[in-house]
Amino acid sequence: MIHKLTYRRRNHDNMHVHGYREEGTTTTPFDMVVLNGLDRYRLALDAIRYIPRYRDRVEHETQRYWTAMERHKLYVGEHGEDMPEVKNWRWSA
Repeated sequence: MIHKLTYRRRNHDNMHVHGYREEGTTTTPFDMVVLNGLDRYRLALDAIRYIPRYRDRVEHETQRYWTAMERHKLYVGEHGEDMPEVKNWRWSA
């Protein structure tokens, strides 16, 4: 619905919509946001893609993201909980 409301209008290139996708699984809190493409890393990667002055970093950061997500997937599968750097992360600002 949001796509229909915004993408028909002018100047929508700076708008991107993320939302919940039901996967039918029970998993960790962070994994749920990863499965829905709403994790902080994916959102940061999207920002890098849409900000012209960061375009030269897209390829490197995309590879870094997928490497981290593979580590995440393996860790959750083995331990059944989020990685310590995710679970113990706190906003430092």
